[in-house]
Amino acid sequence: MSLASVRKNVRISQGMSVPVIHAARLKPPNLVMVRALGYKIAATLLTALTRRDVSEAGDLLHRWAARGATVAAACIGTFVLAKSGLLNGHESTTPWWLAPLFRERYPKVRLDESRIIVPSGQFVTAGAALSHLDLALWLIRRTSPDLAALTARYLVVDSRPSQTAYMITSHLAQADPVVQRFERWARERLAKGFSLRDAARATATSTRTLARKMPKVLGKSPLSYFQDLRTELAVHLLKTSDEGIDEIASRLGDADAVTLRLLLRRRLGHGIRELRPNLCSVISS
Repeated sequence: MSLASVRKNVRISQGMSVPVIHAARLKPPNLVMVRALGYKIAATLLTALTRRDVSEAGDLLHRWAARGATVAAACIGTFVLAKSGLLNGHESTTPWWLAPLFRERYPKVRLDESRIIVPSGQFVTAGAALSHLDLALWLIRRTSPDLAALTARYLVVDSRPSQTAYMITSHLAQADPVVQRFERWARERLAKGFSLRDAARATATSTRTLARKMPKVLGKSPLSYFQDLRTELAVHLLKTSDEGIDEIASRLGDADAVTLRLLLRRRLGHGIRELRPNLCSVISS
């Protein structure tokens, strides 16, 4: 394994110098891991992406990918990979709080920020910061599933296939004023059910405009985002209250706990037993 850079000198945020090989001198690798840029705020990230070294890195990634290399990126590194154009037409994930920005800048990438790991062809991307562990385990698992399982056990890494449980959905909504108004309307009527016509009226727009706006900003339909908000509230109540499952289901407008179970399993990949293991006896049979 080699640590390479398109720059002669690399320093980390603490000021220490990192010894690197100039990337142009490397033999064509079998696997490339794109490091994350140290910027997590949109404004500073956009500035960093215009740097010359980022463009040079993109050229090298194209050259290595053309020779068959697997290219992986985690967290903000997904922006570097997307900027190269290599992800166009492919599926990808990215840090959930930057999903609206990613979707706006790279519309040719099929983004699914709900997932932690997204393999697509010879490329694989991982979501928010600590998902680099999931990415490393995914790469190990390609060679030895047993070794990956053992490594995960030593690192105490639980299976978490989705970022959805960790998303702060109101943060995502700030990307657009129409989406903000939709979120306010939706939170006030989670127990009443969804109506696209009522939502359009509340957001002062047409049903057609709202149906176009939501996928453009968040990559999902108004109904899907409404279900995200229901999921967020359900998880919050399961983790922070002593309410019974039927009570929580009723607050979310579900007729019974069965519907709530299906919603959580479908959107999070987890059931109520995983989200509230100490209160399994409360679950209605």
